[in-house]
Amino acid sequence: MKKLATILVIGAVALMYSCGPSAKELEEKRIADSIRVADSLAMVQAEQQRIADSIAKVQEEKRKADSIAHQDSIAKKLIKAPKAPKAPKKGKK
Repeated sequence: MKKLATILVIGAVALMYSCGPSAKELEEKRIADSIRVADSLAMVQAEQQRIADSIAKVQEEKRKADSIAHQDSIAKKLIKAPKAPKAPKKGKK
């Protein structure tokens, strides 16, 4: 009876061990997970770049609109035109 119980226990342990994933399967899963993480990071970075580009575009459009409004205000004589900066005199340090 002891021999039968020992054989059954050994058989059960061997059966449980053989049911798990093999080393090759574990390595394939690790590689797939790594690729998935890299793809996710790339997607996040692309979205961040898209947002940054959008913000830069809006800022550039606002700068142009402000410049046009400033020139329009000068033309309507609502504000004075800025004076040109004086060139430094030669010879003085």
